[in-house]
Order: sequence, then structure tokens, then C-alpha cells
Amino acid sequence: MKQQLIAVILGTDQAGILSDIATLVSESECNILDSRHAIYGQEFSLTMIIEGSHTAITRVELSIPELCQRRDLLSILKRTREHTKQNLTHLYDVEFNGVDNPGQILAVTRFFADQHVAISAFRQTTAVDESTGHKMMRFKLVVNIPDDVHLAEFQYRLELLCKVLHLTGKIVDKHKG
Repeated sequence: MKQQLIAVILGTDQAGILSDIATLVSESECNILDSRHAIYGQEFSLTMIIEGSHTAITRVELSIPELCQRRDLLSILKRTREHTKQNLTHLYDVEFNGVDNPGQILAVTRFFADQHVAISAFRQTTAVDESTGHKMMRFKLVVNIPDDVHLAEFQYRLELLCKVLHLTGKIVDKHKG
């Protein structure tokens, strides 16, 4: 029976690190089912789900920390099971703009949680508007809207949230552009 392992690796971005990790997984007779890699300045994060036999997963569990120690990286490992690929057919970009005020991100993320909509990615930027002196923010999310969520109703609720928060917002189907 196949076993699965979630691995999270963090550290300073280094040439060849992804190749080293992929080689380690392959040499342990496992497969990478899914992964996400991000670079933040000089730092990177990698999250992946690995699958293999019980023996192969144990080999990976012992090998990844050794590699991370040699490369001065942090790792977190957790066994899991029955991974299913994320349904990417209902992905939407959602963007908000406006004056930056405390609590806006909390309200928005709570809104999505209450609607049972998963946030796949999140990015926020801020800048001072030279003409007004206000700190302006823009944040963008990638969300996966389940089949049972009525899109028109969802958009209406999103518009109401924007009004309450004094933001402008839009939602764009990633598959329709």
C-alpha cells in the first residue's frame, strides 16, 4: 500500500537545491505528487507531497533532515494518506484595492472561510499615494470556488463586503481570462 508524506522545506535559496531534493526522492524510490515552490527575497519555501511504499517513505523521512542539515535548511515532515489532486477547474483571481486599514485582511479571509472557498495564494502590496498621503494597499488572492457555491450570489456578497470595507474589488475566472 502506498504511503504519503508532506514535506515543508525552508531556507536560503541555493543553486541546485531543488535538484538535490528531487534526486533524493527519486533515489528513495518515491514520487513527488504535487509541490509548490516560492522565493521570498533570498529565502525560499518548498511544500510537496511524496508517495511511495512504507519502506521508501521511511527512507525519505530519514534522508531529508540529513540533506537539510548539510544545506542549512529547516524541514517539517508529516505522514498523510489519500491525497487527491486539487480541483483546478474553478480557480478565480480576486483583487482588492483601497486605503490600507487594520482588519481588512482578516475580514476578507474570514469571508472566504465562511463561504467555504479555499484560498490558494495570497499577495499584498502597499504604497503611499503621493497626492493624498494615504497608505494604499492592493491584495490579490487565487481562490478555488466549490461547485455548490452559486457564483452570482457569491459575487453579490463580495460586493457588499467591499462596500463595508471601503474597497474596490473584482473577481476574474482564471480559465476565461
